[in-house]
Amino acid sequence: MRADRLVSLVLLLRQRGRMTADQLASELEVSTRTVLRDIDALSTAGIPVYADRGRHGGYSLLPGFRTELTGLNHDEALALLTAGSDRGEQVFGLSAPLASAMRKVVDALPDGHRASLDDAAKRFLVEPETDLLSRRTVAEDLTDGVMSQVRRAVLSGHRLRFDYAAPGKAPSRRTVDPIGLVTVRGRTYLLATKSGDDRTYRLSRMLSAEALPEPAQRPTQVDLDRIWAERSAQFLSEDHIPVLVRVKPSRREELLNTARAVRAEEPESHGWVRLDATFEDLRHAVWAMWQLDTDAEVLAPDSLRAALHDRASRLVERYRSET
Repeated sequence: MRADRLVSLVLLLRQRGRMTADQLASELEVSTRTVLRDIDALSTAGIPVYADRGRHGGYSLLPGFRTELTGLNHDEALALLTAGSDRGEQVFGLSAPLASAMRKVVDALPDGHRASLDDAAKRFLVEPETDLLSRRTVAEDLTDGVMSQVRRAVLSGHRLRFDYAAPGKAPSRRTVDPIGLVTVRGRTYLLATKSGDDRTYRLSRMLSAEALPEPAQRPTQVDLDRIWAERSAQFLSEDHIPVLVRVKPSRREELLNTARAVRAEEPESHGWVRLDATFEDLRHAVWAMWQLDTDAEVLAPDSLRAALHDRASRLVERYRSET
């Protein structure tokens, strides 16, 4: 770990020029004292780090010094820089390692190439915080330490123990064999087995987590795409309400954001779209369809059509003019 930190320190000075010990400590997520010890170690190893004294001083590298990291072409480096954008680095709690990797990528580029790539990466935006309808993305709120413990158990192949607060139930303790992590639309899920049965858990519902010393009982090879597809199909087959609805294209995204899932989609006449969607229950479906006003029509089931008709009738009666 210290070797990686020393490399990152050199790359920071290469790419940003003079930096104070406090600035370096903030970037590397260590103490100022640790930075000062690292600078002494670099100087002892022959890396030309020198200090500028005074109010505006700091640490710098001798001009012309550079490390040698090769093997990346333009498109490979651009892909990594784009993936390392502000939103991308939040995935799986790997922001600090990703920032370190990005510094190595940038330093691998020729001087003339570096400026053009930096401009190119700024022209790609990955998952902004708001969409065109000004709806903000709600960040997943994870308990401190949960992500690191879950990630550790997944990668090391050890069992995981955690306290879990399922909706409408009291928190309970679970011990599982972790298989992998999946992130979908800003939510992170743990795929695991418990006593041989498939289980899926949202990390935001974990109150605490601990990687245990005993090894997990799991296959040596894993296909997360296949497992996730199977569990999604199983989820859709559980006690949820399927809804066949036609909607105007301008409101399609709004419907997708409220539905639990969409099984199928096909265009209709007059530019409308027909969707086979799934909702939590009848109440959830009534609420979602009501938001769409006359820009959507439920085709099935009849129970949902009747519930919407009843709600609309009661609203008409309430606002009926006495005159």
